[in-house]
Amino acid sequence: MRFSAFLGVLLLVVLLASTWATWRSFSNRSHAQAASDLTAMVQDYSSTVSTQPLGSVGPSTVQYLSATVLPAGEEMIVSLPGPRRYGSSGASTLLANPEITALIHSPPTSTFTKTVEGGGLNAMVMVAPIRNGTATIGSVLASYDLSPAAADQRSVLRFALTEAALALAAGVLGAYLLLRRLLGTVGRITTTAKTIEEGDLERRLGDQGTDDEVGELAATFDAMLDRIDEVMAIQRRLLADVSHQLKTPLTVIRGHLEVLARTGLDDPEEVSETITLVVAEVDHMRQLTEQLLLLGRSLERDFISVDEVDLRTFIGDVVAAGSMLGDRRFEVGHVEDLVVAVDEAKLRGALLNLIDNAVKVTTSGEVIEVATTLRSSDGAVLLTVDDAGPGIPAEQRATVLARFGRPDGETTEGSGLGLAIVGAVAQAHGGTLEIGTSHLGGLSATVVLPPTVIVRTSTMEESNQ
Repeated sequence: MRFSAFLGVLLLVVLLASTWATWRSFSNRSHAQAASDLTAMVQDYSSTVSTQPLGSVGPSTVQYLSATVLPAGEEMIVSLPGPRRYGSSGASTLLANPEITALIHSPPTSTFTKTVEGGGLNAMVMVAPIRNGTATIGSVLASYDLSPAAADQRSVLRFALTEAALALAAGVLGAYLLLRRLLGTVGRITTTAKTIEEGDLERRLGDQGTDDEVGELAATFDAMLDRIDEVMAIQRRLLADVSHQLKTPLTVIRGHLEVLARTGLDDPEEVSETITLVVAEVDHMRQLTEQLLLLGRSLERDFISVDEVDLRTFIGDVVAAGSMLGDRRFEVGHVEDLVVAVDEAKLRGALLNLIDNAVKVTTSGEVIEVATTLRSSDGAVLLTVDDAGPGIPAEQRATVLARFGRPDGETTEGSGLGLAIVGAVAQAHGGTLEIGTSHLGGLSATVVLPPTVIVRTSTMEESNQ
């Protein structure tokens, strides 16, 4: 209500100022028209008698007044020595006004204009001296009735005030309805936020039934809550996974330390074995913690830092680094001649993660191939690591993509976070991670990047040259 009242007062001031300006402009135009007509009357009469002999001024005046038809509301009085006074048809009404009589009693030294009100008269008069040669021989008074103009001004004022009142009512009503609706939505957002703060994370505003800014605000608020709920669910699952995964190494460490404490520290070989095992478990937990932190960071907007990367050079470097992970036969398949906008470090880490997985499931001398292609259906960039290992059954592929997921019966060392991290890196680039059957007989793991990462191709460069 305070907003509506403030807007109403502001609108009232603006409308009143506009109404006053309109009325004032109309009034000024009316007076300017009256002054212009009076000037024309006086000049026309003066030009007629100024060249007449002194004795002919009276007859010339009579002849002028008889021959000249003045517009309605305009009158003229001529005062000559004698005293002689001549006037137009309605001059008697003017002469009945004492102020008019006083104005023509003696010739003025110069022409002047004034408004005469009272005694049934509302007129603008112009009084000018009558000169014959260099001598002033009388005065002429021209009158313009302002009553019609005043009536028109009152009509304009009433019309402007009516329009202002309607505009004020419409503006205040519209503002009230709009603010009531808007503030109602804001109030519901506030109530919803308080409910969520109290623990009801499922609460939402829902569809407002409108397609305007208010509906967009409510939809954006709900989308924000969905995103927050999704992130919190991910964090809860992450914490649950961390708790579950850390239990095993901590239990192993505690168990061996307890055994060592019971058997004593006299056996150097047993102490050395226990230390080696504890260090291995601690290293495993450190690696697990680093990977979990990386997964947590993948939810942040600035997780990746994009730069332009030549794809052929990049794949060559990745294969060269991956060949150090094991005695395998590494091959580079077809690689598209592209420059892509990606986070080179994180994408490199993701592909090396896939190569490391391939090394773990293959034996010495088996083939591991890295290649890139453009998907014909949508132009997506596919970065694929193929191996000749045992592969993963189709029904278990969704499982291994999840955090800590492993194929049934798989006991290879590792945290089970590798593919989850690769998937997070792919998603940060707007893509996905897909796994399938390799043409080498094993597993095919593909990082799918959207076509928007392509900066240019060799074809584009040639066409620009």
